[in-house]
Amino acid sequence: MSFFEEQCPEMDRYLENHTSGEPEILKRLRKETFQKTTQPHMISGYQQGRLLAILSKMSRPKNILEIGTFTGYATLCLAEGLDREGKITTLDVNEELAYLPKKYFAESEFSGQIDFQLKDAKDFLEETAEFFDFVFIDADKENYMIYFNLIKPHVKSGAVILFDNVLWYGKVLEENPKKKATQIIQELNEAVTKDTDFENLILPLRDGLHLIRKK
Repeated sequence: MSFFEEQCPEMDRYLENHTSGEPEILKRLRKETFQKTTQPHMISGYQQGRLLAILSKMSRPKNILEIGTFTGYATLCLAEGLDREGKITTLDVNEELAYLPKKYFAESEFSGQIDFQLKDAKDFLEETAEFFDFVFIDADKENYMIYFNLIKPHVKSGAVILFDNVLWYGKVLEENPKKKATQIIQELNEAVTKDTDFENLILPLRDGLHLIRKK
């Protein structure tokens, strides 16, 4: 849920009304996500989805990595900007929900460019020799620092990394957080800001997106 959606729904509606429309397949996927999953708020959502699509179209990546597929909404948004010969590898461990993204991936125009794997992201990053132009992380928050450190050897200059939920419903402002997820997100935001190999900006869209570029 976005800050505006919770605190000022009128502004949230204004933002949506002044954002480019989403493709029909995404409308159907978003509707089915709310109908058939117990935590539909985990979906990237309309505004964030358009941001992912625009960023992807601007960078025209040949190799995208997504950690945390959920129902595949963000995957399809990112795929909109793929190079004609490019691919997106999307990772998740939820076998019970896998039927839903598989269904929509098969229907999409990007079906031949999406590699959906039911695999732990840590194992994947430790095993792969690939380099990625664009990385989107929206998975278990307690592993965010691990993901960041494992991703570093797999990105070259100009690559984009995005971490979702980095404002964590405002919990990042807590001085002595008790929950590990909050501690890790705070640690990630600090580590990225201090890492001289990257330039960064936290976008206050929805629950916060940490936009990072490898120098």
